[in-house]
Amino acid sequence: MASFSLASKLPLLRSDHPDGLLGSRPFSATAKAIYSGPSSKFFNLNREVNFGSFTSYCDARFFASNVPCATAEIVVDSATEKGEGSGGRVLRVGLVCGGPSAERGISLNSVRSVLDHIQGDDLQVNCYYIDCELNAFAIAPAQVYSNTPADFDFKLESLAQRFPSLSEFAEHLAATVDIVFPVIHGQFGEDGGIQELLEKYNIPFVGTGSSECRRAFDKYEASLELRKQGFVTVPNILVQGSDPKESEVAKWFTSNQLDTKSGKVVVKPVRAGSSIGVTVAYGIADALKKAKDIKLEGIDEQVIVEIFLEGGSEFTAIILDVGSGTDCQPIVLIPSEVELHFNEDDAIFNYRRKYLPTRQVAYHTPPRFPIEVTRTIREGASWLFRHLGLRDFARIDGWFLPSSTNSFFGTSDGKFGRSDMGTVLFTDINLISGMEQTSFLFQQASKVGFSHSNILRSIVHHACSRFPNLESYVDISSHLPRRSNSKLLTEDSDQNKGIRKVFVIFGGNSSERQVSVISGTNVWLNLQGFDDLEVIPCLLAPSDGRSSNAGSRTVWSLPYSLVLRHTVEEVLHACTEATDPSRASLTSQLRKQVMGDLTEGLEKHRWFNGFDITDEKPVKFSLQDWIKHAKEVQATVFLTACNAQFLVHGDIGEDGTLQSLLQAEGVPYTGPGILASKICMDKVATSLAVSHVCCSEDLAVYVAALEECLPRIPPNSFSNAHGPIEMPNPPPEKLIFEPFIETDEIIVSSKSADGLLWEGESRWVEITVGVVGKRGCMQSLSPSITVKEGGDILSLEEKFQGGTGINLTPPPPSIVSEEALEKCKQRIELVANTLELEGFSRIDAFLNVDSGEVLVIEVNTVPGMTPSTVLIHQALAEQPPVYPHLFFRRLLDLASDRTI
Repeated sequence: MASFSLASKLPLLRSDHPDGLLGSRPFSATAKAIYSGPSSKFFNLNREVNFGSFTSYCDARFFASNVPCATAEIVVDSATEKGEGSGGRVLRVGLVCGGPSAERGISLNSVRSVLDHIQGDDLQVNCYYIDCELNAFAIAPAQVYSNTPADFDFKLESLAQRFPSLSEFAEHLAATVDIVFPVIHGQFGEDGGIQELLEKYNIPFVGTGSSECRRAFDKYEASLELRKQGFVTVPNILVQGSDPKESEVAKWFTSNQLDTKSGKVVVKPVRAGSSIGVTVAYGIADALKKAKDIKLEGIDEQVIVEIFLEGGSEFTAIILDVGSGTDCQPIVLIPSEVELHFNEDDAIFNYRRKYLPTRQVAYHTPPRFPIEVTRTIREGASWLFRHLGLRDFARIDGWFLPSSTNSFFGTSDGKFGRSDMGTVLFTDINLISGMEQTSFLFQQASKVGFSHSNILRSIVHHACSRFPNLESYVDISSHLPRRSNSKLLTEDSDQNKGIRKVFVIFGGNSSERQVSVISGTNVWLNLQGFDDLEVIPCLLAPSDGRSSNAGSRTVWSLPYSLVLRHTVEEVLHACTEATDPSRASLTSQLRKQVMGDLTEGLEKHRWFNGFDITDEKPVKFSLQDWIKHAKEVQATVFLTACNAQFLVHGDIGEDGTLQSLLQAEGVPYTGPGILASKICMDKVATSLAVSHVCCSEDLAVYVAALEECLPRIPPNSFSNAHGPIEMPNPPPEKLIFEPFIETDEIIVSSKSADGLLWEGESRWVEITVGVVGKRGCMQSLSPSITVKEGGDILSLEEKFQGGTGINLTPPPPSIVSEEALEKCKQRIELVANTLELEGFSRIDAFLNVDSGEVLVIEVNTVPGMTPSTVLIHQALAEQPPVYPHLFFRRLLDLASDRTI
């Protein structure tokens, strides 16, 4: 295996090279299909395309991106303001995200997903953001595609309109939107805060009212209410005040047969999201210390201590209200079981395990409980939804404890949820469930026939039906489910003739395979918006190591619901479960029951026109047969693995074998060709982990991990703090050592005029930049600088998902001058063209902020395509902004146009 270095190419990039400032940058013609006005030179669409429900979507976005900052809240045209549209009146929805809690990054993920899936000719969206200080801003839709709120927090004053007060914000909403969809998790979103504000100004909104939110969100008060109504609850005690009485806590420990020095308990804030501030403690002293920590961190002034549940299984259930008007008719969808895959004594389903891709957690929908237990969960959650006065939708979490594990609940009979099989407990009520792409809402909804768009629109339209003045917006013509264009590979029909097929493939063995799943899911969902495409998601299963024949590798064609997972292993396990006769029978039985319940309620609504996801089983292929089928149906393959390790380093992706297999059959694919993939592969395969090494001791740890073939390096093994680091599998044969380039830390700070602190002693900064185009004519997007939070190392999870990490796109003028930035882009283009890249790639480099000189670090020929990837930020930085569905469509068209 060759070790390739770009050092030989670096002289081409120096400012003293005669061609250093050259590089053709052709300008494309005006875009045809989406909007009129200035076009981006990178993303013109050279064919007429029917974009289905995206037509109005793009018009509104384009307009929003070009209005002056002072009028950023006015994001609709005159026809929309008058309530006119192609099919009648246009419903104006205000999405409000952010908030003061630690879950505001997840709020951003949720609002991004909602924005992607509810817009259409009949429904137009305005976006708003609440910061940590409860200041309200009108923001352009492009800003919700930031990785984190921190990406634009420090730029809000210049990029968005700030409202002087929350009351003036409410007055604005009352005048410009018909209904508000709050997408704020935790404080101010689920505690009744924003609901009370909206109620005061008589603004219709989606979800539960303020007083009911306050009662349900308070974990202690909710547990008292559940106990009062006959539900089994987890024994707990409220700890409040700056100096809680240790004697009361000791009495509670004793009464629950817990050792006062080592008894295991869970400590969590009373009023916070279900994953925020939750920790495990041992004994009274530790419990009181951790309760004090929660208060000192400002999470909450009240803390609840409860028994740690041993031997049980956690579950979560989505509830959808299908009643008419004020008549509540809650239907519980198929619940999900949460399985923890590790043996830590203090294992809990915390923030990281809930929201970041990890093999430590797996989900099972339906749960692997007896069907009687699942029915009890659905019955209890439905009763709670109605009794607590919840509205539209919610999520309720709980536990199932087998009969052998729940002796501490005593012997009293008549408690709901207790049976010979065990006990069902409800522990958390989530008023605004997470709505990121693979969230429980979409996992469970897809199991019973709802696409993302259909379930979200059902929630919005149900909320409208509670307000007489909005009923005219929700007739049947405005809620036609979008054509399902995600089919299995074995399906074909006359009605699909003339439809272009796209196989989106993800997975494999690499250390970034989980990012590949997120990328593939994102590409698949975005491309579904085009009515001329049939988009089929496919999983490349990990190699079993028994065969070196690349063509024998397994590929699964996936139905809609099985794509919505976080990891390769989860998707693969879901495929196995779906083909297991007993599990398939259970799923079919529950699906039929739930869909029957839903239909009974939904058929009363004029806006409901049926389900749009069918119950399908996954189909298994060999890679060779899959490629042959792609050729037969004239499909284009969209590669969505990361770092060009589509298959593992040392496996068939290292030397471009996958591309070779596709090219041999004449199947077009996205990204660079065989030679470029091979050249750029070696450095990429090991750079992620090696870049964490800071000293000789760290290097010794890393080499030892390679020698021992460890799957990951444990947290904080290196000199600087870090989380788990996934290792290449199998380990690389060679390592590359490079000179260390000293860069100065860039810090986001409110003390600086532009929100940034940078000493600038070293004139080098690290950048990442996307390149797009045809071979020989690659064009550079605006570079990004990554600002690291909470330590020097960004984990795989933080780089690509979950609302962590800050990107500055484009680099601010206070750091990189406009002239240096332009020279940088020209030199990046020269690198791309020299390496014969095509389609799209990502180049990481060091940039001299004065001269624009670049030193290449690595080239990723198949970069991450997650919802928050930096390449999306860079496409949105174009003028006009290029939104994700157009970005992915452009990459697909480049693949289809290439000569194989």
